[in-house]
Amino acid sequence: MKSMTILYEVKNGLYVNLTNKCNCSCVFCIRKNDDCVYEETEPLWLEHEPDFEEVRSALEKRDLSAYSEVVFCGYGEPTCALEVLLQTARYIKQNYTVPVRLNTNGLGNLYNKKSIEPLLDGIVDVVSVSLNAPEKELYNKIVNPLYKEAAFDEMLKFAKNCTRYVKSIVLTTVSSVISKEEEAMCRQLCKQPWCCV
Repeated sequence: MKSMTILYEVKNGLYVNLTNKCNCSCVFCIRKNDDCVYEETEPLWLEHEPDFEEVRSALEKRDLSAYSEVVFCGYGEPTCALEVLLQTARYIKQNYTVPVRLNTNGLGNLYNKKSIEPLLDGIVDVVSVSLNAPEKELYNKIVNPLYKEAAFDEMLKFAKNCTRYVKSIVLTTVSSVISKEEEAMCRQLCKQPWCCV
């Protein structure tokens, strides 16, 4: 089922659904089994990708001061709709005081064929990157990235580079697909000087 759910709420956050394109096929991805994130949410499969004017119109109908943050995260990888993402984040920063977070698989540089980290400077407050595994082989099994050989290293590089332009970088895992030992290895990986923190 398709609709034009550009914005949806999760707890105190307002989420922005820009695209259904994704350069990964994660084994845990909820969109494989459902049309929406929560039962009360409208379907997140888009009839078409919204342009900036459509996103702005949707935002103007909301009281953004009622939300703790605006999050670019929907039924696709937000950096696959980079120009609309940047326009929207810039618009939010120019007109509101709500923090902006980007949830991403960290492969936006590969998809867009350029370094996108500097473009986030001043318009994104938090970047949450899907780490998902402590090493390449397991990562490729869990994430199924389009760019098998390059993806893991590029994701880590993206997270590290973001520290130059964004206040806060978070790396995440999905506990249902890796062991506690592998989660511990992920924590250790994040402490390495060549990683993001």
